[in-house]
Amino acid sequence: MENLAVVAHAANDLRIEDVGAPTPAPDEAIVDIAFGGICGSDLHYWMHGAAGASVLRAPMTLGHEVSGVVSVPAADGSGPAEGTVVAVHPLTPQGDGLTPWPADRPNLAPASTYLGSAMHVPHTQGAFARRVAVPTRMLHAVPDGLDLRIAALAEPAAVAWHAVARAGHVRGRSVAVIGAGPIGQLVAAVAQRAGASSITVTDLHPQPRAIAEARGAVGIDARDAEAIAALHADVVVESSGTVPGLAAAISAAVRGGTVVLLGLQRAGEIAVPMATAITRELSLIGSFRFGTEFGEVIAALADGTLDVSGIISHVEPAHDALDAFALAADPSRSCKVLLDFGAEAEGADARDQSLR
Repeated sequence: MENLAVVAHAANDLRIEDVGAPTPAPDEAIVDIAFGGICGSDLHYWMHGAAGASVLRAPMTLGHEVSGVVSVPAADGSGPAEGTVVAVHPLTPQGDGLTPWPADRPNLAPASTYLGSAMHVPHTQGAFARRVAVPTRMLHAVPDGLDLRIAALAEPAAVAWHAVARAGHVRGRSVAVIGAGPIGQLVAAVAQRAGASSITVTDLHPQPRAIAEARGAVGIDARDAEAIAALHADVVVESSGTVPGLAAAISAAVRGGTVVLLGLQRAGEIAVPMATAITRELSLIGSFRFGTEFGEVIAALADGTLDVSGIISHVEPAHDALDAFALAADPSRSCKVLLDFGAEAEGADARDQSLR
């Protein structure tokens, strides 16, 4: 049986190819992938052959935002049974034997691997394939009734959840989100669930602002520096990963406020208005991936308290991945783009459920 996968070979060399049947280790289950969300890192591997310092040195299956159904349970008896609908937590935390890291923050383990990452050699193969062998420790059962498309948002939603948590409490506080791409949209959704008094998003494009506005946020053109500086937001989350976005985040923060640095900036030195941050006594807080929040996020998606309406803009068949990647790379036309690998939840009409 053909096992089509989305494989990055080099910059501008993305192929849909048969990777053969997966061979699981004793603690791995075979998961039939239902949906996979195209992430910014996937786009970087496609366009540049690298995502930051992670450079492709060999062909690599992309993808780490996925949902699916267990078709073959793990041979060692661990993990979910056949037919279980799952979302995948793509991190394997591990140390390097030298660098200290807090044991209760697995996202900071210095030698960790992540599905679909070229950080290490050999690369950690991703999950954009029809059938994938996945360690059972990564598999989280999805509650009955949760649309598999929504379940594929668990990983990026956990990134957003972690960023909001890093800011401390947001209930009753004003929140600004710089950059309204998929992660920024999810940050706004998490902040709304957490009780923020107001949420403002900035973006260059009208469509992402409109998506957030439909869920109750206020949208501002990212080029309107005067309006951004007038926000005086208690909490600002920089999710664009751009140098202008970082400057805007500092500008948007109230004196004594908090700026969460979520968008990954380019390597090396960048220009930052540090004098403003110092004289306003801003707290600048980094946020990287997520820790132990995955189960909470799945529960919030399942009970509907985390409103992600409008964030999934397109669902495209996996065999059209090249076109889907091009669509995902254009924020004026898309938000979160999912690949449909065709798996179904046994006994559930998951594909016909409406997007929340």
